[in-house]
Amino acid sequence: MLGIIVATTLITLVLNLILKKVQLPTIIGYILTGTIIAYTFNLHSAADNHQLKEIAEFGVVFLMFTIGLEFSLNHLKKMRREVFFTGTLQIVITTIFVYLIARFVIGFNTQTALIIGTVLSLSSTAIVLKTFNETKEINKPHGRRVLGILIMQDIAVIPILLMISFFSMTEEGALVFTIGKTILAAVVLLALLYFSGRYLLEPFLRYVSSTKSDELFVASVLLLAVGSAYLAYYFGFSYSLGAFIAGMMISETKFKHQVEADLIPFRNILLGVFFITVGLQINFKVIFEYAWIIAILLPLIMGLKFIVIYTLVRYEDNKRVAFKTALSLIQIGEFSLAILELARSQNLIDITYSQILIVTIVISMILTPIILKNLSKATARLIPEDVMMITNTYN
Repeated sequence: MLGIIVATTLITLVLNLILKKVQLPTIIGYILTGTIIAYTFNLHSAADNHQLKEIAEFGVVFLMFTIGLEFSLNHLKKMRREVFFTGTLQIVITTIFVYLIARFVIGFNTQTALIIGTVLSLSSTAIVLKTFNETKEINKPHGRRVLGILIMQDIAVIPILLMISFFSMTEEGALVFTIGKTILAAVVLLALLYFSGRYLLEPFLRYVSSTKSDELFVASVLLLAVGSAYLAYYFGFSYSLGAFIAGMMISETKFKHQVEADLIPFRNILLGVFFITVGLQINFKVIFEYAWIIAILLPLIMGLKFIVIYTLVRYEDNKRVAFKTALSLIQIGEFSLAILELARSQNLIDITYSQILIVTIVISMILTPIILKNLSKATARLIPEDVMMITNTYN
């Protein structure tokens, strides 16, 4: 095991040094590392390891926690249209389009078609927000649009998972009980996080800070991030949702910047583990066997998502913001992998179709850092008229 860890660290370091030389994002290096060690040490089954997935997911948890630090409750209120209107419509419209194609063109049954529709409607929180954080684009108009849609997608994971639970149930009483339990859990969770954040958080951090111990403060921050994530998970929601809310609570305190600085190393390390687990899921046998299906499916889905998001954002904003927002979110996300795994375990989707979708998702995620790196160049080249309009405005 130690040999695998050493080899993984070495491969990651070498690949990322090479990628930095050619100015490509390190995310690609992590994913390629996962693929290399999967074939070198025959670790494809490790991608299904529950404990490894849990550890890897905490990279996304810490990412969402630090994103929450940048957005107070007042800031989120200002973004309510991006979150609840644009974000909801994007998910619903994309799901409907994919559902119609899967159900009536390909011939899947209703449940499978609906699951595929929701899976493909989601984008990658981990890759997009990590890249936008590094480039500071998160504070730009298209960055706020992207964040709003991604927050809504994270929230939407809850009803999607609930839907899969419904499909695996047969008794009507069980469905009613599950809906009631979920609504009650949401109310209790939000109340707990809100009141503890409003009345207990700052006194607690002030007391820990008064000890003048850096390690105690870091331990307290980790407790808050992980504890909030676990609380959300305990009530049946995603880890990242609880972490995001906790980050927003801390953003209202004077310790915001200190917390952010202390947490970044943990976030980056665990995000690296997450992307390595994504690389573990690349199966070249599936790629070669179903290459023509993947070659059709990938641009079709990415094109559909671009059109839907561009149209929604263009209704309220200019072409450049709409173009950048849509191009940033055309990939399929990490939560889609978790949803597919649950659907497969419940026999709601055939294992072959699941593998095709997993490979398609991972390829879209690999392409994303390259797309985001060239986002501004592509926009300037394809939409030059708005550049002139902006220049004239400032002149």
